[in-house]
Order: sequence, then C-alpha cells, then structure tokens
Amino acid sequence: MASQESRPPATDSAHFRKVLGAFPTGVTVVTAVDDGKPVGMAIGSFTSVSLDPPLVAFLPTKASSTWASIERAGSFCVNVMADDQGALCAQFASRMDDKFEGVDWEPTDDTGAPRLANCIAWMDCTTDAVHDAGDHVIVVGRVEAMDVDREAPPLLFFKGQYGTFAG
Repeated sequence: MASQESRPPATDSAHFRKVLGAFPTGVTVVTAVDDGKPVGMAIGSFTSVSLDPPLVAFLPTKASSTWASIERAGSFCVNVMADDQGALCAQFASRMDDKFEGVDWEPTDDTGAPRLANCIAWMDCTTDAVHDAGDHVIVVGRVEAMDVDREAPPLLFFKGQYGTFAG
C-alpha cells in the first residue's frame, strides 16, 4: 500500500478517475425529446433513490449540451443497457450530431421520451429535482411508468471499458 506521502491528492482528477474506475457501474442511456428532436446520453451514474414515491437519479456533467436538452424537456427515459448493446451505448457516449442515427426506438406512453429497443428495462420519468454537485448535477426523476423488456446480462463499465457480468 502506498504511503500518504506518495499518494496523489484527492484533487488530482486523473487519479480520482483511476480510483473510481475500479468500481464497476451499470450502464444506462437517458433519453428525452427536446423541441421535437430525440436526444440521449450514456450514463454510468444512475441509482434508485426512493420506493415511495418512486424516484431514481442520474448525474450528468453541467457542461453537457445533451443534459441541457434533457433539462429543457422536463422528462426522460432511463434505458438499462444489455451486454450486447456496447456499440449502441458507445454511440450515445459519443459527440456525434445525431446519436439516434440507425437506432430503433419508440416514444413512451407517458412522457414521449424515447424507449430504446432491446434494452433490459426502462423507466419513464418526469424531472422531480435538480441539485448542484460540483461540475455535475444530481437529477432526481419521478418514475411514471416502467417495465422489464427482456432477460439479459447487463452492460457494465469498468476501468474505462464496457463489459459484462460473468456470474
């Protein structure tokens, strides 16, 4: 184990990313419709918050133009990615202009946010609260509708790479 003198400080952003990269996360794609156009972003910082009322949260960076579009929409759909959707997830993690190019999706009944085809599960949400969190925000969504669409291993993000759970 490294001594305190040889450890980088917690303010070292590269070291912070390396340490947090050792924690595997599930992968979601959060989608919305802004001004008639579907938008979406890959998110690894997704969590359940409350059963009553049903709340979930995700943490986008403040600088994201996609987050700005989702915020304007006031609602979003969380799509839980399966292990065979790594390429789709990478498309939503990219900076391409039309992240929905070639993507099969349909609007949810409640908010109209895009529900991506073949995901494991989805949650259609209205924005309940947005909290400041450094260079990110904590977005709390009230779940309006949800379902599990198929049984499949989840897509995970670990040490900078997509992978799956081998259990």
